[in-house]
Amino acid sequence: MTGEAGRLAARFEQDRPHLTAVARRLLGSAAEADDAVQETWLRAARTDLGEVENLTGWLTTAVSRVCLNLLRARRTRREEPLAAQRPDEQAPGDAEAADPAREALLADEVGVALLVVLDALGPAERVAFVLHDLFAVPFDEIAPVIEKSSAATRQLASRARRRVRGRAPVSGDDQGRRRAAVEAFLAATRGGDFAALFALLDPEVVLHADRFVVPTPEPITVRGAEPVAQGAMAAVARARFTGPALLDGTLGLVMAPHGRLRLILTFAFDEAARITEIQLTADPQHLHQIELTPCPPSAP
Repeated sequence: MTGEAGRLAARFEQDRPHLTAVARRLLGSAAEADDAVQETWLRAARTDLGEVENLTGWLTTAVSRVCLNLLRARRTRREEPLAAQRPDEQAPGDAEAADPAREALLADEVGVALLVVLDALGPAERVAFVLHDLFAVPFDEIAPVIEKSSAATRQLASRARRRVRGRAPVSGDDQGRRRAAVEAFLAATRGGDFAALFALLDPEVVLHADRFVVPTPEPITVRGAEPVAQGAMAAVARARFTGPALLDGTLGLVMAPHGRLRLILTFAFDEAARITEIQLTADPQHLHQIELTPCPPSAP
């Protein structure tokens, strides 16, 4: 490797964490992000960058363009009839068999609800929002990437921002206790802690699951703290892709492997903030109608 090539390689490795972070948020997939960063390196190695003053900016633009192409290809595949899609055309981010541990870490890092909202945005809208709001890239630098004017780019980011923020949650001490209960429910399920989960449930708790959850011919109803807690223990693996979200302004949980919304959980509580009812919904038509937004951070 020549001196110039070695310097470029060293500089690229210095910027790799930043480029990976950008790609992961743009694509919502650790596997696809790695591919995008590698493609960016190949492009950089084939380009004369001697006159480039801001190499980090150039690399950020390059990885964003690679990600935009992947997002557009992903959108095209979704719009094709299933019969027209070949198994070997499936993208790494679409494969349920992608490394679950790495994808779960990404879900924790970015937030399950934010990944779901980003997945619902159009490719250009997603790039404009992520680059500007998450990485402070000026609109003038984003505009050439998505082939829009600066004003149009600003509008795309603003529209995405409204979808991410959604409606304001109901505040108050009661809501704070309920949020703590939902977060404790998720933590106990992820950790396989039956005792902790059991303690959060009212003895007469009722769980309702629509027929798309299992699936089954009819909806399912489970009554009692012990069987409900036992059922939750069977979902430990899926809980890695589950996170808190506002569902029509009310706190609940969303399960979304690789950012694809599959299931929501909503809760009812008694005066002591014990869980009295859990509703599991996987009906695609119902999920499409839910206004889902990421939760604001918990108060310190």
